[in-house]
Amino acid sequence: MAEVVGDNGRRLLRLLSKTRGTMRVGERIVVIDKDGGDQAVLELVARDTGGTWLVDPCSDEPTFDFLSRVGRVPLPGYIREGIARREDVERYQTVFAERPGSAAAPTAGLHFTPSLLDELEGRGVKRAEVTLHVGIDTFRPIGTEKIDEHAMHSEWCAVSEETVAAVRRTQQLSGRVVAVGTTAVRSLETAAKARTAESYVGATDLYIRPGYSFCAVDGMLTNFHMPRTTLMVLVSTFAGHDLIRDAYQEAVRTGYRFLSYGDAMLIL
Repeated sequence: MAEVVGDNGRRLLRLLSKTRGTMRVGERIVVIDKDGGDQAVLELVARDTGGTWLVDPCSDEPTFDFLSRVGRVPLPGYIREGIARREDVERYQTVFAERPGSAAAPTAGLHFTPSLLDELEGRGVKRAEVTLHVGIDTFRPIGTEKIDEHAMHSEWCAVSEETVAAVRRTQQLSGRVVAVGTTAVRSLETAAKARTAESYVGATDLYIRPGYSFCAVDGMLTNFHMPRTTLMVLVSTFAGHDLIRDAYQEAVRTGYRFLSYGDAMLIL
């Protein structure tokens, strides 16, 4: 669920729904908070794309206060059927998380702890940060026969002047820029493509697929992804199809864990 602005400045939320019934514009949904106490009302305003609805929260309560009160951690469906436990509130957040707005955790960051970051810094590894709000379309499988025919979704990202400068400085010194996660890859590459910009804030629909020439990233740490996704296309474009195929076959053979709470691979 994410906040959007409708006609006449009306505050709306984008809701991803799953129901066996038929929902209609004007209907109201009663949401009971996670403690089974207070209720909230959502009015269906319009059907949006990708199985989502625009809804009116029927309240002046700030969006993230509302979500904190009635919501649960949006675990992917393959983790305990999406049912979050109390420990997931902390576990499903990376040490880098600051701004609310992402539909899912950028899971490569889950492998890092404050002590690990301190150790890396002690070894001379410099760190710069980006923000990308992961959208629900990130996890949708490619539905076209050819990957070039897939319509890439758009997500919001921010790359600061400090981060742009750090990337350029590292390149000038012949250093290596290693992105933590595909979200960081897309953010850094988006900023690099805007060559005249000292920073980048806005939407990105950058679709990294075979033929793409990387401008900013020399390596990446990323979790194992599902086939027929833009994430798999991205890592295959970076490392090469054959190498990724062999790596995944080895991961399956030796029992590596896949997806959000799974293991990661370092591609250099």
